[in-house]
Amino acid sequence: MKKPKNTSIFGSTNEPHTIIIASGETIRHFTMKPWMAYLGGTLALGLAASYLIATSYLIFRDDLITGSVARQARLQQAYEDRIAALRIQLDRVTSRQLLDQKLMDGKVSELIQRQKALSERTEKLAPVLENAGEAGTLTTGTNAVVNSDDAEGFYGIDPIITGPATTTRKPAPRDDKGTRSTDKAELLLKSIDRSLTRIESLQTRQMMALSNTAYENADRIIDALAGTGVKPAPGDAATGTGGPLLLTSASPVSGFDSQYTDLDEALHRLEIARNLAKSVPIANPVPGMPVSSPFGSRADPLLGMIAFHSGMDFRAISGSLVQATASGIVTAADYNGGYGNMVEIDHGNGLATRYGHLSQILVRVGQRINLGDALGKVGSTGRSTGPHLHYEVRRNGAAVNPVSFLAIGRQLAAQL
Repeated sequence: MKKPKNTSIFGSTNEPHTIIIASGETIRHFTMKPWMAYLGGTLALGLAASYLIATSYLIFRDDLITGSVARQARLQQAYEDRIAALRIQLDRVTSRQLLDQKLMDGKVSELIQRQKALSERTEKLAPVLENAGEAGTLTTGTNAVVNSDDAEGFYGIDPIITGPATTTRKPAPRDDKGTRSTDKAELLLKSIDRSLTRIESLQTRQMMALSNTAYENADRIIDALAGTGVKPAPGDAATGTGGPLLLTSASPVSGFDSQYTDLDEALHRLEIARNLAKSVPIANPVPGMPVSSPFGSRADPLLGMIAFHSGMDFRAISGSLVQATASGIVTAADYNGGYGNMVEIDHGNGLATRYGHLSQILVRVGQRINLGDALGKVGSTGRSTGPHLHYEVRRNGAAVNPVSFLAIGRQLAAQL
């Protein structure tokens, strides 16, 4: 019997495959060649693979998108957090700068007020110190009260208030690397504050020193004049002081006012003492001339017998000027017997001086005379053996030894 042929649809055969499609009474058939089957299978497999790939993409796409969105959200959140942190830091820095600026403005305002107060002090002290300097009260270094150049590195704060700085000093260079501008300004303000403090302290010390010097000089003058029997009027002398210790306010203004008042009182007392000394005959009527005959008992130059000499004689060249030894009023200016041409001055406090044997009188009765004014010229008029000046000091009409007065004058020469 003959073996039948393989009729498998997709089997290996050389015969074309026939596809029959029946739909109701309609029958259709298609002949499919092998290569078409292969092509159709390949397309089917490709479509299936594409479908699987597309399905896998659609399945995993959401996960990818979700991950990407989450990553973007995380990056956005991190960015926003960073922005917020920077904003907070910026606000903190801005707030600190505003606070620093406010503090700096307050410090600058305070320093300007202090410098303005120092300028007002200087203007207030200037006339007092000028008068004291003209009177010879100031000692070496006291002018530092007026000139604040001794404050090293101080250039002033507000030139509009204080005027241009007179100092030529320059601050020492410093290493400011890495230093904030605020810190530099703080260092500058501290330096200025120290300069102002030094100036205030210098003013206080100098005023105290000047007050002490003025009081000491006044007391020295008054004590020395007490030996002549001359004392200041009760209203002029400094009254006794005392009481519990009450420290002055730490305010530089109140301390300055206290020191200024004390200085003013000291200078007033010194002025009173000096004016009093100028009314006491303690100066030399012919400076530099030697004494030829002292006060007291001596052999009379004309008779040779022991006699009382009511003054002291100064050997001087004829025509030399005779000066008033104290201020006062001329009570006599004429020829007076043995005195010859004589000038008498009333100095008050019961004191008077006489200048005899003058060759010429240069003043008149009633004239007001100041210490050192020229009264006349040396001569040899009256009871005299040659050119000289007969000089007398009288207390309440009685002649006293002029030597004690001249000694007081030499003692007080530095204070006068």
